Amino acid sequence: MISRLPLQERSTDVALEHRPRLLGLAYRMLGDMDEAEDVVQEAYLRWQQAHQETVQSVEAWLVTVVSRLAVDRLRRLSTARAAYPGPWLPEPIATDAGLTPIVPAAPPPPDRRAELASDLSVALLVLLERLAPEERAAFLLRDVFGTGYDEIARILERRPDAVRQMVHRAGTHERLLEQFVAALSADDAPALLALLAPDVALASDGGGRALAARNWIMGAGHVSRFLLGVSRKLGSSTSQRLTWLNGQPALLTLQGDAVVATTTIDAEEGRVRAVYIMRNPEKLRRALAGVGPIV
Repeated sequence: MISRLPLQERSTDVALEHRPRLLGLAYRMLGDMDEAEDVVQEAYLRWQQAHQETVQSVEAWLVTVVSRLAVDRLRRLSTARAAYPGPWLPEPIATDAGLTPIVPAAPPPPDRRAELASDLSVALLVLLERLAPEERAAFLLRDVFGTGYDEIARILERRPDAVRQMVHRAGTHERLLEQFVAALSADDAPALLALLAPDVALASDGGGRALAARNWIMGAGHVSRFLLGVSRKLGSSTSQRLTWLNGQPALLTLQGDAVVATTTIDAEEGRVRAVYIMRNPEKLRRALAGVGPIV
């Protein structure tokens, strides 16, 4: 049962306590942190203008407003994304400050890591792009309040075991990424092919501002040749680091101190089934710096 809170407890400070959850919901809806922050800010402006004495739950009120604003914003963004040059991928966000040439340093606690990996992963956000704005909101609202795998599977029309496989243990990703980097660095085509699922898919997002494949690349042979070709072209001008993006281990490509690409993977049964490469410089600003608390 929802209890009524005294009006004096419904201050701006109380409302701001819910910002991490609201920002997380808006980011999952929109895949763009600037857009998410705008939506949350608009929700707080509306809160200040609301008849607060009639609100029984500050959090529920704010979640409802953020959801509706995000649905409207997503409808407006759909036209631009339909005309986007090449595959559109969500903006990667740092969820841990650790950065090391070998393995992610100081990863999030295991329970928090699993939670973030389950519903912030690029793989899941890409899947959500298949849903209409209202469907995405319905899924995320349920998810915010603890949806089970069966319900997620029903909404996404996937088997429950397939949904579970989206929530991969960080150790699997770390090992795969280490082997992935080693194969590319050694220009070892057989080793790279051994890591890729036969039906692996690769999307690279350049946004018309950086070189990237204009279409999805499908199949282990095509993906392997593309990755090795890029690696050969970049040569020694770049370095690779592992870090944490969207709650999972991920690969940064740097030129000097500047991040020029991020790579995240989706894995199944110890093999890479999808590769997501972000090259659009406008979406790389938060690959090193986080955005504060997000849930």
